[in-house]
Amino acid sequence: MLQASVDIDTSGALTERQKAVLDAALRLLVEEGDQLTMTAVARRASCSKETLYKWFGDRDGLLTATVQWQASKVRVVPVDGKGLTLASLTVSLARFASDWLKVISSDTSIALNRVAIGRAGSGNDDLGAIVLENGRFALARRLKPVLEAGRQAGLLEFSDAEAAFRTFFGLVARDVQIRLLLGDRLELTDAAIGGDAVRATQQFLALYGAKAGLQGP
Repeated sequence: MLQASVDIDTSGALTERQKAVLDAALRLLVEEGDQLTMTAVARRASCSKETLYKWFGDRDGLLTATVQWQASKVRVVPVDGKGLTLASLTVSLARFASDWLKVISSDTSIALNRVAIGRAGSGNDDLGAIVLENGRFALARRLKPVLEAGRQAGLLEFSDAEAAFRTFFGLVARDVQIRLLLGDRLELTDAAIGGDAVRATQQFLALYGAKAGLQGP
């Protein structure tokens, strides 16, 4: 599998034209599922296949870049390890949770995951690996430093950052993604997502918050 020349942590370096091409690829995934081709993307994005190959390498590279572009929409609010407070940690976690819910409940993410699951079932798990590595696993790598900063600041208590992340993942996602993948038409308004994000963050802090840190000055 040829990796794309972009990465979710450097997605800001993408040109507006490249972002438009990736958005076109995502729309095609929603409409056509696994039938996505370089020719179809080039036609939809009004660019040449040569340009696509130059930017992304091949079809797997393009798929990798689309997953990375989608995942880049989940922001991690930077935290100051030295001056981290419960309030700033809470804001960072809640923003991450809100963005995450918006992304996983979007038509594009649902389409990507349905295609990945379908291909995995047929023995072709390339897209599944791309989605895992550049989606869930990449997001874990981005949030774990925030969790570690919270632990070092005496605000969180945990022995395993991966286990803490998985707990946070479960509190945020709950059964939302699986219900959407199965066709449930959930009404996820911005207000509902914001409320769910705050609730998940509070639940996570109740489980992992260091009592001394949560008591404040």
